[in-house]
Amino acid sequence: FILPVLITILISFLVVRAAAIALMMTGLDRKRAIFQALSSFTGTGFTTKEAELVINHPTRRKIVSWLMILGNAGFVTVIVAATSSLVSSKGYTLPIDVILLIGGIVLIYKIVSHKEFVRKFEGYIENKLVKAEAFVEEGVVEDLLHLFEGYGLIKAIIKEDSPLLNKNISECTSCKGKVLILGIEREKSWLPVPGEDEKIQAGDRIVIYGNLNELKNIFKED
Repeated sequence: FILPVLITILISFLVVRAAAIALMMTGLDRKRAIFQALSSFTGTGFTTKEAELVINHPTRRKIVSWLMILGNAGFVTVIVAATSSLVSSKGYTLPIDVILLIGGIVLIYKIVSHKEFVRKFEGYIENKLVKAEAFVEEGVVEDLLHLFEGYGLIKAIIKEDSPLLNKNISECTSCKGKVLILGIEREKSWLPVPGEDEKIQAGDRIVIYGNLNELKNIFKED
């Protein structure tokens, strides 16, 4: 019964890793994707804020749902097989079975955590998922812009004394650091993705994307 246990554990490792890759392809960062995959598979759950990232995204809901189902099935298999193996062991075979089980788990962990194995496995899963229609869709704005990691959007009003007044977009982005001007509200019109030669005018409301802390420091004098 030890072999089925080890096979189930190996498959469980691979399932969690594949699910983490799938979650990353929906826009989650690597650490959060791995954490959510492992939490869903083991049934330990996660915080309300983390849960909202899954609930508000249909593809993630499917991934997490399958993880929960496979996780329950996997744990039942491991418990039943391991218990049967240990109960049926007698005399000197019991410590041998325990040693084989622990050694097998350690070996599996070393294999699935090996960098070269992880790289090839992740590449294989990504190639398969890229072809799946479920991953060819619009993502949630918060995830695409990584708003949960300190990045976001602000709207800066250009006043008569603003240092950005009469400067073009290229000058603004170069002098203000790593920022991206996504659009300009000018009177009743909206200029999406303005060109580098577009000049900033008094009264413009410019929508800017970047690190929120940096943006607040950059535009506080405006």
